[in-house]
Order: sequence, then structure tokens, then C-alpha cells
Amino acid sequence: MSAELGDKAPDFILPTDGGGEVSLKKLKGRKVILYFYPKDDTPGCTTEACGFRDLMPDFSKAGAEIVGISRDSVKRHDNFKARYDLPFTLASDEDGTVCEAYGVWVEKVNYGRKYMGIERSTFLIDETGRIAGVWRKVRVKGHVEAVLDVAAGG
Repeated sequence: MSAELGDKAPDFILPTDGGGEVSLKKLKGRKVILYFYPKDDTPGCTTEACGFRDLMPDFSKAGAEIVGISRDSVKRHDNFKARYDLPFTLASDEDGTVCEAYGVWVEKVNYGRKYMGIERSTFLIDETGRIAGVWRKVRVKGHVEAVLDVAAGG
């Protein structure tokens, strides 16, 4: 499966940092930035998370909620969030169901070795639950600003 521009965003309920849970259905009526990233506490993922953190006031002004999703455990998310003072939700998709639904669980190649992993991707979901923006194979530099520009209606 794959989630594409204009599609109804696949709903989900996932456990989050702090022992909570997040559901797309409960966020309906607000813009949601869903960003999928490979692993807590790695260089690219940390840079991306801190970018969202640093522009959080601007995302809030644009009426957007941010949810980061990886296959890391809730405990790893708790540590990552505390270490970098991340002010948004981190959801744990340990079994990969949500990654599959959004089409971000893909075959990757590193130094000739093939393996399955999360393709860094971001989805902007509008207030009606439709996908209004898609960024796949994300390069971290400038990405957060590009998402903010679209979320703010730029």
C-alpha cells in the first residue's frame, strides 16, 4: 500500500511517548504533520526532529500538530524526546503496520547490502483527513522549512 496526495489518510492508533496513544481520527479538524523517520538518536533523525522542535511555534501558528513515527519502542522515544526536549508526539509503530499503510517501509541498499527500513517521508494531512502534501525520500536539509511553508499555506 501507499498513501498518495488527495487520498484519505490511513487511520491508526499507536502508543506514544509518555505512555499515551495517538489516533488520526482524534486529530481530525486539525492539520497533522506525520513524519516517518528511521531511528531515534541517529544523526539525520536527530537533525530532523530538532528542526521540527525549533519551528514548533510556527507550526502551532499554522494550526498544525506534529507526530513523529518510527519503529522504535516507546521507551526509546521517551529517552529521545527527553534528550532533545522535543515538544511533539513520538509514536511507536513497532510492528510496522502504519509504515506499511503509508508505503514508507521499503527495501533500502547500504554499501551493497539490501535490507528493509523506513524511507524518511512526511505527510501533511488536512483538517478533513485527506493527504494535502507528500514528501518522500526526504533530505533533511531544508525539509522542515518546506513542510512549514506548505502547512502555513505558502
